[in-house]
Order: sequence, then C-alpha cells, then structure tokens
Amino acid sequence: MKIKLLCCIALLFAFTFAISPAQAQQHRAHHAARAAANSSSVYPMHEGFVDAHGVMIYYMTIGRGAPLFIAHGGPGASHDYFLPYLLPLARHNQLVFIDERGSGRSQQLSDPSGYTVENMVEDVEDVRTALNLGKITLLGHSYGGVLAQAYALKYQKNLTHLILCSTFPSTKQMNEVFVRMKEKMSPDLRAKIDAMEKDGLFGHGPAYRQGRYTDDYMIAAWGEGYFPYIYQNHPDPNYDPIAQGNTAWTLYREMWGSDGEFVIDGNLKSVEYVDQLPTIHVPTLILVGDHDECDPSLSKEMHQKISGSRLVVLPKSGHMTFVDQTDLFIGSVDSFLHPGS
Repeated sequence: MKIKLLCCIALLFAFTFAISPAQAQQHRAHHAARAAANSSSVYPMHEGFVDAHGVMIYYMTIGRGAPLFIAHGGPGASHDYFLPYLLPLARHNQLVFIDERGSGRSQQLSDPSGYTVENMVEDVEDVRTALNLGKITLLGHSYGGVLAQAYALKYQKNLTHLILCSTFPSTKQMNEVFVRMKEKMSPDLRAKIDAMEKDGLFGHGPAYRQGRYTDDYMIAAWGEGYFPYIYQNHPDPNYDPIAQGNTAWTLYREMWGSDGEFVIDGNLKSVEYVDQLPTIHVPTLILVGDHDECDPSLSKEMHQKISGSRLVVLPKSGHMTFVDQTDLFIGSVDSFLHPGS
C-alpha cells in the first residue's frame, strides 16, 4: 500500500510539472533573455603584459566596443589615477590602459636613456598590434597628451579619433607658463622654492630619501604652488603632495629634469610639435580646465593648428579635469565619440 501511494504521488508530480515542447522552448528563451540582459550590465576586465621590443608593458582593458586607448601623465605616473573617474566610458568603448615603460607595473630600464617619447610611441604601437585592436581612439592626459601627439604624427593611419587632455605641444611654451606661475606666487613661497631649487633637490637626508625631492619641496611645489592649478571644483580629499612623490624617479629625472617642477630641462626639451600639428587630420577633441596647469592658451593654439578640432574648456577645473568636472568630461568624450547616441 505504501509503495502504491508513493507511485501515485510521483505520477501526480510528473503530470503537474510536465510541459509541452513549445513551453520548454519558451522557458529556454526566457532564460536566454535574462542571461543576455545580465551580461549587458557586466563589463569584463583583462590584464597582462606585452613584450614591446624587449620591454614588458602592462595593460588592462575594461568593457566592450571600439578601443579607447588611454595614456597617462607624469611622466612616471601610472594608469591608476584615472580610476574610478573614467569608468563610465566603458559603457560604450573598450578602455585600454597601459603603464608606460618604467612606470607603474611596467618594466623599468637599467639604462634611463631608453626613456624617450619616441620609444613610448613604439610601445603604444606594439600594444595596439599585440592586442589586435585595429584602429583606436587615443586619449592622452598631461604628458600622455604629448605622447598622443607624437603617436598621431607618426601613426595617424591607425587612429579613428584623437583626444588631447590638459597637455602642451611645446616645451618652450610650457616653460613660459611655469615662469608666469612662479611670478603669481606669494613672495615668501617663491623665495622658499627658489632657495630649495638653488640648493639642489636630490641627495638630502638618509640614503633612502636621496633619490627623490625633499618633503619640504614636495609640499611647497605640489601642495602650495601647483594645487590651484590641479584642482578647483572638486579637490580630491586624499590628495597628498608627499604621496605624489611615489613616482618613477629615474624616468622622471631623465625626461622632466632634476632642477624642479617649474622648468622642463630633461629630454622632453625636444618636444616642439606646433608646426607639425596641421598635418593631423583625424577627428580631434581638446579638453582643458580653465585653471589648468597646462594653460588653456596652449590648448587654444592646438585647436587653431588642428583643422576641424573641437575645443572644450571645462569650468572651475584644474589639471585634473575628470576629477573636478567628471560628468562634463565624460559627456564631452562620449558625445565626441558617439554623436547622437
């Protein structure tokens, strides 16, 4: 009797939950639709290294779509300072971040003479090729914008768009901006900075501190001197001028120089692109803050030289435009790359 009862219950369940082939197909379609909806809100991330002619270059990709290749500043910083601010761009493009040679997670060189704009151009090209990206949009911020200009001047055929953010086309002109910046400082701050620069900025203190600026100089230069040109609308509450010293110093001294923040006298002295800018014909967006360290006059000149380019001056913004005006920055880039969307 007990066995018969169990059999009846089993038959009842089988009858109750039996579905037709049409219902089964509808069920599968429903689950497929749910999976597709869920996957559209998931943005994949991949990372690795590309061997760029003997130098291991770190890369990280986020999202899907046409590649938006992003070059960081410094020189000697890393891609990290872009995050999380640029993440919304991954909704429409695959973001491709790198750490430039000698920076971040990428390989450091035993011979610092290998740290040049020209070599970093080839690193960008090697990463583009190794990842099979095809044509790319290249966005460069600060020194990364210098790198982006140099890449465009050599490999324009590999670009769909160019985005130049808070950057400069001429070291001579940038050094003139620094002169004016110093002139606007209070006399006490300018005297303090001049005295430390005259005394030499390296080799002070215990051995572990001798390869970088002194803390006093970082505070004076990056904290008091630069700060009004870095942030305006939304200063990063975690900004620490001493923490800014966590950079690739050997690279920095090779490229920027060893005589302080207010003069570029390393190998970046060779950067003079103004006369070549008219040869750039890809669609170009130029972004700059109205209080930018890289004075807006430099971006206005780039805009005049690059035919058909678009210039956006972000209000109440310093050098870190994507921090000061995140929504305006993201909106400007998205509308440039995806008009009408």
